[in-house]
Amino acid sequence: MIAAACRRSARVACAFVLDPVLLRGDRVGAPIVQFFFDSLAELRDALRRRGSDLALLEGDAAPELRGFAQRVGATAVFYGHDDDPHALARDAEVARGLHAAGIHVESFVDHVYYGSGEVLQPSGAPYVVYTPYRRRWLERFAVDRRPPADSERALRAHLLPAREIGATPDVPSPAAFGHVASTRYPRGGERRGRQLLSAFLECGIAGYAESRNAPALDGTSHLSPHLRAGTVGVRACVAAAAQAAADLPARAAGAQAWLAELIWRDFYHQILAHFPRVASGPFVERAHAIPWRRSAGDFEAWCSARTGYPIVDAAMVQLNETGWMHNRLRMIVASFLTKHLLVDWREGERYFEQRLADADLAANNGGWQWSASTGTDAAPYFRIFNPELQGRTFDADGTFVRAMLPALARVPAPYVHAPWTLPPLLAAEIGFVPGRDYPNPIVDHAAARERALAAFAPAMRTGLTPRARGPKRG
Repeated sequence: MIAAACRRSARVACAFVLDPVLLRGDRVGAPIVQFFFDSLAELRDALRRRGSDLALLEGDAAPELRGFAQRVGATAVFYGHDDDPHALARDAEVARGLHAAGIHVESFVDHVYYGSGEVLQPSGAPYVVYTPYRRRWLERFAVDRRPPADSERALRAHLLPAREIGATPDVPSPAAFGHVASTRYPRGGERRGRQLLSAFLECGIAGYAESRNAPALDGTSHLSPHLRAGTVGVRACVAAAAQAAADLPARAAGAQAWLAELIWRDFYHQILAHFPRVASGPFVERAHAIPWRRSAGDFEAWCSARTGYPIVDAAMVQLNETGWMHNRLRMIVASFLTKHLLVDWREGERYFEQRLADADLAANNGGWQWSASTGTDAAPYFRIFNPELQGRTFDADGTFVRAMLPALARVPAPYVHAPWTLPPLLAAEIGFVPGRDYPNPIVDHAAARERALAAFAPAMRTGLTPRARGPKRG
């Protein structure tokens, strides 16, 4: 987007609109607000070092951008396309106002690698199953690789001087919009994003395929907040994955696994673009008939890490305290909420939206609907994670749950994922009392599984057979 603006314009001014309604609303939380403000502050510093500035506008995007464009004499406005239905409506309103003022408006695909109309079935219909989408995506990628744009170099010769941009307010603190900052949340900015990408390529990508599912290991890139904010471009990540796969055979498996996750991101965005109804309801129409339970107590226990299942509670502590959650854990806690507790996936989706630094409607919605068996190409309704088994499989010695749940620090590995089974003599020896020092399970797995099957089956079993199908995430 910026590179295109520089190619077509003699002078370029950078602007960002702060929407107080959005920033104070229930669709964003402190982690993502802090991340964006960090990133804006770094961008502003970089522009000022080059003699320009970042114009920070606050209010309704349409009049703010129109007024700024007219003030600096802009003849065109370039922006990144967003598939969020609310963003589409906002951008259409902005475009109408700019067009009325005689200003050209153009959007660019830069949040995803391929836009929603670029990877389609031969008939022109969108893909609704990931595996054939990925196959077609890779076929296109083989002949249409898009190098990352060198926006920084392009900007150097085109930036509008700060004096022509005029006075502009400082980047606010999250507190200005009712959010409490934390040093434990992911930090924003392009510099930090580049460091993470370099470190992952050097030390993490080779083992990514094996380590990405173990939350106790630092086996993922941690780049999702940067991809969300644009401080690291998806083209840079895709190019790096492709190069890593080509450079050394030892890195190929990890690079290909990481690329597959980046393709999932494109997949969910094209689903949102073609089926915007998923933003508020299930993709699978028959899922409207699922009898979700309304249990404020169960939902609060899930939110506050008091379900009695260590892997679930440890994941929720990670989310609540750090503004991020490991991908395997996102699937585990989403399955638990929707299958074990039968709470509507939209409740969990909104909770994540408020607490993730990488909160992205398409990816968050896609992941929740996958886990709840209500979405496109989702896990079948009869696939119900056993949280105890998930813990033993992906955190075998309990390193992660002990780190997040100090109450379990002394519980031996054979019992750490089911502390309620701790023998009384051993419990007395280590000074641990199940139910006192750590909650007992709020629901029995076997009983919850049967309840979920009874609730889902009447609505969902039409056309499905009990076999493993759909993609495996991780």
